[in-house]
Amino acid sequence: MFGFSFSLNRLLGVTAAKSKFARRTGIPTSKAGLERKVGRTLINILFKK
Repeated sequence: MFGFSFSLNRLLGVTAAKSKFARRTGIPTSKAGLERKVGRTLINILFKK
């Protein structure tokens, strides 16, 4: 079956819960998103007045 994929996380609502949490708190739930946010924050602290 082409174009069909199954995700247990989506079935259980984990993906939606993580997405809602991230939008409400402003804290990314993915590893890459969290690294970007931490890096951006550190650069802002070091180089902004």
